[in-house]
Amino acid sequence: MITLQGKGVSAGIAIGLLSFFERSSFVVEKKLISDTAGEIQRFYDAKKTAADQLDELANTMAEKIGKENALLFEIHRMMLEDSDYIDPIIKMIETEWVCAEYAVLECGKQLARDFAEMDDGYMRERAADVDDVSKRVIAILSGSQQSLAGGSGPVILASDDFSPSETAQFDRASVIALAAQRGAANSHTAIFARTMGIPAVIGLGASLAPGLGGKQVALDGETGVLYVEPDSETMALLEKKRDRLREERRELEQFRGKPTLTKDGRRIKLFANIGSVTDVEATLASDAEGIGLFRSEFLYLGREDYPSEDIQYESYRKVVEEMKGKQVIIRTLDIGADKQVDYFHLPTEENPAMGMRAIRICLTRPQLFVTQLRAIYRASAHGNAAIMFPMISDLEELRQAKRIADQVRESLAAEKIPFNPETPIGIMIETPASAVISDLLAKESDFFSIGTNDLTQYTLAVDRQNESIREFCDVHHEAILRLIRMTVENAHNAGIWVGICGMLGADPDLTKTFIEMGLDELSVEPSYILSLRRRIAEI
Repeated sequence: MITLQGKGVSAGIAIGLLSFFERSSFVVEKKLISDTAGEIQRFYDAKKTAADQLDELANTMAEKIGKENALLFEIHRMMLEDSDYIDPIIKMIETEWVCAEYAVLECGKQLARDFAEMDDGYMRERAADVDDVSKRVIAILSGSQQSLAGGSGPVILASDDFSPSETAQFDRASVIALAAQRGAANSHTAIFARTMGIPAVIGLGASLAPGLGGKQVALDGETGVLYVEPDSETMALLEKKRDRLREERRELEQFRGKPTLTKDGRRIKLFANIGSVTDVEATLASDAEGIGLFRSEFLYLGREDYPSEDIQYESYRKVVEEMKGKQVIIRTLDIGADKQVDYFHLPTEENPAMGMRAIRICLTRPQLFVTQLRAIYRASAHGNAAIMFPMISDLEELRQAKRIADQVRESLAAEKIPFNPETPIGIMIETPASAVISDLLAKESDFFSIGTNDLTQYTLAVDRQNESIREFCDVHHEAILRLIRMTVENAHNAGIWVGICGMLGADPDLTKTFIEMGLDELSVEPSYILSLRRRIAEI
């Protein structure tokens, strides 16, 4: 028996033959051309064909994996129209006189690298989407369509990696699990695998070689282990675990579509955290009751200049509309600290986590703040939006931010641009200072959301990015719990609701404590929704 260790991204046990995914291959050569205008037209024609394919794919996949999951293909189509994607390709054709295939390959790889090198995990995972779109356009330009042949099935399908398009189109009857050398835990490939109920393991490395094709294997999508030719004892253990996981999944499904209630009938709002427009699909598939944290900084990362008001508006509007009346809490810009952007020209700081970041940038660059607030308020006309200011540590910071919001509303009203003037404004409690003065802040806020990640690092003076001092980061520290309890009491005394949007919100060991404290809302990653709803029902 050979044991390969990877990372499980979609739970479940699969036992069967290993088959390596066969793609139609095409080689992109750097060919020089003489007619740049004609070559640019070739690119535009291929781009249109790709858009048509994605429209058809979105419609087909909506029936197979649900409309909310098929939204990805609409996002891919939008990417085809994004100037950040198109302009470098056109420029390379015009200045280097190269064929469209080569320009798409090189510019696509560069954009994907830009995403992959970002500090923000959500943005790193968008590299796969760029790569998927580029491969589609290149295939059209080269006259080669990709094959989805993966073996006679049912098989455990292996590859270097799987694109979102490939994963969504696999026949569930033929493909019982996925095994990949590379991949990302929150990529759309992983999301689709979870949605379709396909166990999946990524990060198995070069040991997952074609020479293993045809062998009997067992895959554990929870532990991330691939067993090649497992012995009888291992098989017996995995079969027992498979039966248990199936039963647990059936039990969790009983909570889908149900309100989040404690055993004695207390209602808790169970929301999702997202990092981009494309994460809406996972939110809807998870049965979240709303979005408690929409990280807006994804719009600023991976760009060469500030996103315009219209670009931001379209993204916010898309999310608000897709959520169909469920609340969407949009956190204003939180750049700085571990999320650095070159064109912001932020000063080099010895301790950026305590430097120019988040609301401090917005208050010192008010026009930047105005542009974002205008976009959010315009999106509020299309659904249930709310605004949340991060890193508030002082009452005057909140008042100054609200004064700018007042000016934005007055401006939009004067221009007769539709918006919801009653859009709630809340703040994140993520510094000890804001927790200590939460009684004062509550009087001028519509809601609180406690960001336990930063609250923990600032309270304990432990840099959460520093792995070498991880042992000193006690997320259950009594000081953290006391600050949370104080914040909840002050919020309720002022008549506003309070939630948690940090990682502790999904900690099952603290769920009962949080409920007893009186927290009204928990906002977590989408994959935790159903299990957390079951946990709350036991309290």
